[in-house]
Amino acid sequence: MTRRASRTFPLVVAGIVLLAGVAHAADATSPAATTRPAPAAPAAPPPVLEPKAVDVLKAASARLAAARTLSFTATAEYESPSRLGPPLVYTTQSQVTLQRPDKLRVVTPGDGPPSEFYYDGKVMMAYSPDADLVAVASAPPTIDQALAQAYQSAAIYFSFTDVLVSDPYGDLAPMLKKVFYVGQSKVVGGTTTDVIGIVTDHLFGQMWIGAEDKLPRAYRVTYLDDPQRLRQAVVFSKWELDGDVDAGAFGSAKASAAKPIAFARPDPQVPQVVLDAMKARQAAQPAKKKIK
Repeated sequence: MTRRASRTFPLVVAGIVLLAGVAHAADATSPAATTRPAPAAPAAPPPVLEPKAVDVLKAASARLAAARTLSFTATAEYESPSRLGPPLVYTTQSQVTLQRPDKLRVVTPGDGPPSEFYYDGKVMMAYSPDADLVAVASAPPTIDQALAQAYQSAAIYFSFTDVLVSDPYGDLAPMLKKVFYVGQSKVVGGTTTDVIGIVTDHLFGQMWIGAEDKLPRAYRVTYLDDPQRLRQAVVFSKWELDGDVDAGAFGSAKASAAKPIAFARPDPQVPQVVLDAMKARQAAQPAKKKIK
C-alpha cells in the first residue's frame, strides 16, 4: 500500500536545479545579492495524529507482529482506465501463509494468470503455473528483507505487504501526515470494526480494523500523485494466527521443476551485450571533420 513512488519527483528535482542555476546567475551579477539573507524555508506542518486512531493502528500492528504464524485470504480490487473513460475493476485473490521470521507463501489463483511465490529463508521462487516458468533467487534471512529485494530486483509487490512486515506501524509511522478516527462499522468483515483514515504525502487511505480481535478487515487507498485518482482495495478474510503450518508449505516441487527464467523486472531492458556493442561501434566511427 505504501510503496508507490511519486510520478512528480523528477519534475520537482528538475525545477530545483533550474531555480538554483537562476539564483547563482543573480548572485554573480548583483552585488546586493551577496548580502541579502536567504529567505527561510516554510516550516512543514506537524503531523495531525488523533490518539484514538493511532491506538487502533498500534493495536493491529502489535497483534500481527506478535503472531508466530499467520494465514489469511486477501481479495484485492484495482481500478484501471477503460476506453470509455470510467474505470473498470479487476480482482485477484491470494491465499497467504507466513511464519516469522523467514518464511512466506503467496498463492494467487486468479483472476488473471495464476502465480505462486515461495520464500524459505534462503531462496525465493516466483512461479507461473500456466506457462510452467519459475524465477529463483537467493534470498536474505528475513521476510522484510526478502519483500524489499523481490520488489527492487523483480518488481514483485503484494497489495497486503503492510500486514506481512515485522513492525507494520513502525514502517508506516514516519510517512504519516494525518490519522483520524471515522467511527465504527458493523458491515465490513462480518464484525464490528473501527474505521480510521490515514494520509501521507502520496496516499489517502481508509482502514477497517476489528474492534475486538484487532485484525485488519479491509483497506482502500487512493494515490494522490495519480491524476485519475484510481482506487485500490483489499478485503481480508479467513484469518488464523499461531496455527500449525506444514514444514513443506514454503516450497513447491512442481515449481522447482519448471523451466527457469531470470529473476528480474518485467519491464523491457536493453541487454548489456547490446549496450557494449553500441559503445564499441560509436568508438570505432571516425570523428567528423568540421566544415570551414
